[in-house]
Amino acid sequence: MGKHLVFVGGGHAHLTALVRLKEYIRRGHKVTLISPSPHQYYSGMAPGMISGIYRPQEVRFHVRRLAEDRGAEFLGDSVTAFHPRERVLFLKSGKEIPYDIVSFNTGSEVPAEKFPGERAENIFPVKPVIHFLSGRRFILRAPPKTLKRFLVAGGGPAGVEVTANLNRLLEEKGDGGNITLIGGTKLLSGYPEKVRNLALKFFQEHRIEVLEGAHAKEFTKNGAILQDGRSLEFDAAFLAVGIRPSPIFKESGVPVGEGGELLVDSFLRSPAYPEIFGGGDCIALKGARLAKVGVYAVRQNPILFHNLMAALEGGSLRPFVPQKNYLAILNMGFGRGILWRKGFVWEGRLAFLLKDYLDRSFMKKFQVSGELKEEE
Repeated sequence: MGKHLVFVGGGHAHLTALVRLKEYIRRGHKVTLISPSPHQYYSGMAPGMISGIYRPQEVRFHVRRLAEDRGAEFLGDSVTAFHPRERVLFLKSGKEIPYDIVSFNTGSEVPAEKFPGERAENIFPVKPVIHFLSGRRFILRAPPKTLKRFLVAGGGPAGVEVTANLNRLLEEKGDGGNITLIGGTKLLSGYPEKVRNLALKFFQEHRIEVLEGAHAKEFTKNGAILQDGRSLEFDAAFLAVGIRPSPIFKESGVPVGEGGELLVDSFLRSPAYPEIFGGGDCIALKGARLAKVGVYAVRQNPILFHNLMAALEGGSLRPFVPQKNYLAILNMGFGRGILWRKGFVWEGRLAFLLKDYLDRSFMKKFQVSGELKEEE
């Protein structure tokens, strides 16, 4: 008798399984994909939407078509809670979805407490990444000379890329404006010093103010309040700070990581509930501390596809072994990038061209639903 396999989220770690859904269905299993949006945007290219390097169609997968064209059910909804013992998912719409096997790839979010009251229309968290496009449109539609002060919060790779691509957008619009980057304790902390220095040099050349030793506490329509009591006014802000997984894992009672992520073993499976799997930013790998970078989700793709099939069919599982020295490239706008791997660091146009080639090659594997022909 077939089982019910449910995918919660259409993120990067689920893409191989979604493209190959027919292999589950041919074996008699029912498959459901739950995602709040019919599109899933690729975070590795998303900052380029701010500057206009990439059109939205180039950066997204049509996960609804991906599922339905292969015989799966798509639910445009989100999971607000689940009972692991009863194997039931509770959706925002009020529906209850039972499952035999479930896999979570729900990414991360900026917590609501960062915004007293409702989030203002001029504040754009980096999660979900569709906000990059919203931020670009907000800036382009604003009357000339009305937006002068821009803030980016977050000293990690996302904050750096957002700042660089925002700078390109403002220079091309020709409307002026000052950008301040709140870099946390130290910009690109944990990354090679040469990479950090190249990023700082770029920001200095483009007259972008970088505040180190500063942390944003909360955001209102007109300004950010820092932990030391200072306030910074802005006309538009992008937030790449305080990102965390959905609280549903902690609330459900399943084992979680330090940040509330779904805790998984080397098979990407919950150690307490063998029918629960996960990948991407929403998981914590037992015995390892992984950075929240897309390369891990991409490499979890084939492992999750195989292990979900094994869980359904009673087969053997494969372990996920995280790569220690992965290639990383920052998109610095203007067709330039900063590349590093192991001890090698390179800055320039070739770095961006390599990133662009690798990103487009990845997209080509999974953009199989006519995405490039869609309207914006």
